[in-house]
Amino acid sequence: MRSSGSGKSDGRGNYRGAGNNRDQKQGQGRPRKPRPEERRYDVGPGATPDGPKSGRGGSARGGAKGGPKKPQQGERQAGRGRTAPARSREYDARAEERNRERYAGKEAVKPPKTFPGAEQEGERLQKVLARAGYGSRRACEELIEQARVEVNGEIVLEQGLRVDPEKDEIKVDGLTVATQSYQFFSLNKPVGVVSSMEDPEGRQCLGDYVTNRETRLFHVGRLDAETEGVILLTNHGELANRLTHPRYGVKKTYLAHIVGPIPRDLGKRLKDGIQLEDGYARADHFRVVEQTGKNYLVEVTLHEGRKHIVRRMLAEAGFPVDKLVRTAFGPITLGDQKSGWLRRLSNTEVGMLMREVDL
Repeated sequence: MRSSGSGKSDGRGNYRGAGNNRDQKQGQGRPRKPRPEERRYDVGPGATPDGPKSGRGGSARGGAKGGPKKPQQGERQAGRGRTAPARSREYDARAEERNRERYAGKEAVKPPKTFPGAEQEGERLQKVLARAGYGSRRACEELIEQARVEVNGEIVLEQGLRVDPEKDEIKVDGLTVATQSYQFFSLNKPVGVVSSMEDPEGRQCLGDYVTNRETRLFHVGRLDAETEGVILLTNHGELANRLTHPRYGVKKTYLAHIVGPIPRDLGKRLKDGIQLEDGYARADHFRVVEQTGKNYLVEVTLHEGRKHIVRRMLAEAGFPVDKLVRTAFGPITLGDQKSGWLRRLSNTEVGMLMREVDL
């Protein structure tokens, strides 16, 4: 057992002892190597107090004041700072004028139609249906798969058929599809509004409800200022003409408020015909909707379109009208549409209108 006071000592204890002077002996003959935390990486041979001259300095590392510079716009990279000479506006104008003179009178070159189906004209059927409001293209493809679409009287079963919406007759479930260029609206005309698109006297008219439309609309038929209810607006001239022509006999339904008591044969008299100053007028249908004491609400349906026809018929029968509302024009009904509201007709409603007049 070694004693702590002997001349020999443990090497480990000697290295870690408080009296160890190994670092001092190594520093006598050569300079001490700096520790890692003492080393500097921004100096090198030839460095000055102002900054590094070589080595891994700020410029080499791409610091805030160094790093490779990117060529600015207009500089030539190969010229290292040389800029391209700027062309004047007069030079560009002369060059453009020379090009116009060179190609003036020459026919435009049309590139060949190389993509599949380019030689075909028209639009795909599902695209036309989607634009008309029948749903997405996928939904329109399903309509075609279900054999619900016909073009020019023939049912279409193939996808991708090309059609011309302006020339071809397209129907869905037997109803004609209106193209995007046509617009159809139903207005619940309030009392006091004149049935014209413009009024020289400055009164409120139908045109005041469609002032923000890009295309010119016109009304189908008329309603007198004291009558409210359904009136149609469209830019489809042929449809408007047929809807008002007596040949097609499109029916209109009215609700009239009269004061009774009324006889039982009033409906028969109206259906048989009432003699007016411009000829006989006949109703297609008559019924009492509601009775409160002597106040009656009656419904009259007829296909004539003469001026004030319903008021004149009931007045001639001995029952002047206090209030009159048109609740339906052909298949287009008033429903819960509020007074003064304008709504766009659905594709189904437009199709039913066209079917009424054989379009």
